[in-house]
Amino acid sequence: MKLVVALGGNALLRRSEPPTAENQLDNIRRAAAQIAGVAAGHALVLTHGNGPQVGLLALQAAAYTNVAAYPLDVLGAQTDGMIGYLLEQELANLLPSSRAVVTLLTRVEVNAHDPAFAHPTKPIGAVYTQAEAERAVAEKHWTIAPDGSAFRRVVASPKPRRVLGVPSIRLLLEHGALVIAAGGGGIPVVKAADGHSLHGIEAVIDKDLCSSLLARELGADCLIIATDVAAVYLDWGLPSQRAIGKVTPQALATHDFAAGSMGPKVEAACAFVMATGKRAVIGSLDHIERMLAGQAGTQVSLDGADTPGA
Repeated sequence: MKLVVALGGNALLRRSEPPTAENQLDNIRRAAAQIAGVAAGHALVLTHGNGPQVGLLALQAAAYTNVAAYPLDVLGAQTDGMIGYLLEQELANLLPSSRAVVTLLTRVEVNAHDPAFAHPTKPIGAVYTQAEAERAVAEKHWTIAPDGSAFRRVVASPKPRRVLGVPSIRLLLEHGALVIAAGGGGIPVVKAADGHSLHGIEAVIDKDLCSSLLARELGADCLIIATDVAAVYLDWGLPSQRAIGKVTPQALATHDFAAGSMGPKVEAACAFVMATGKRAVIGSLDHIERMLAGQAGTQVSLDGADTPGA
C-alpha cells in the first residue's frame, strides 16, 4: 500500500512539555518507533507538524533586535530541516540499511489573496495562561485564540493549492525510499505579479490539509492523521464526550470541530475520502498499527457507519 502518515506537532512535542531539544528528541524517537512498525511492505510518505517549533523560532527571532525577525516561511523551512533531520536519523536507526530515508524541503503554493490572511487561525508556539496571552496581545500585538483550557498565538493559514515537490517524491518512492516531506504543511509560496516566479509569504499552512492534498496527488491508498488523542470526539471536554468510530464524510460534515485543532484534521480526512474513495484515519500515534488495520481511531470511509462509536 501507498501511505501518507501525518504526524501532528503535538505528537512530537506534548502540550505540557517545554520545547527543549531533549524533549523533542525523546518524542521523535517514540514516533519513529511507531512509524517503523508500519513502514515494512508499504510505500510511505511521512509529513509532520511544526507549530510548537516554528513558534519557538519566532520567539527567538523576536528576542534578537539587531536585525528584523525572519519571516514565517523561512522559519518554517528551518523547522523542516531540524525535524526532518531528527526523524530521518531515528528512522534510519530502526529500519534495514537497504531502506533509504530521505527528507525533502517542500514548497507549497498558496493564494496570496486567500481570506485566511485576514483571519488568523493556525496555532503556533507555546501554550499560555489567560494572563500571559493578554500580555502578549498588548506587548507583541499577536492574535491569540483558545487552545483547550489554555491559549496560543494564531497566524494566517491559507489553503494549499499545489505541492511543488510531488514529482521528486514519486521518484523517491519508486526507488523504495521512505520520504519525509511537506513538514509543517510545506513552505508557503505565492506567484508573483508576472504569474510565473514564486516567492515566500508570511504564513503557516495547515499540515493536515497539505497532507490530504499530497495524498491525493500521489494516489495514496490511505491517509493516516496521527495526533495525541485516540479519535475524533463529539462534545470534546464535556462529561458527554464520546469517540467516533467508523463514519462517513457526510456524517462528519454534520458536526462542528475546533478550527485550530480537530477541524482541519476532519476536513483533510473527508476531502481525501471524497476525492479518492479510499480510507482516512484519525487517531493516536500510539495506535498507528491498529489504525492501519481498521481497529482503532476514527475510520473515515464512504461505507463507514453513520453513528458515533462508544
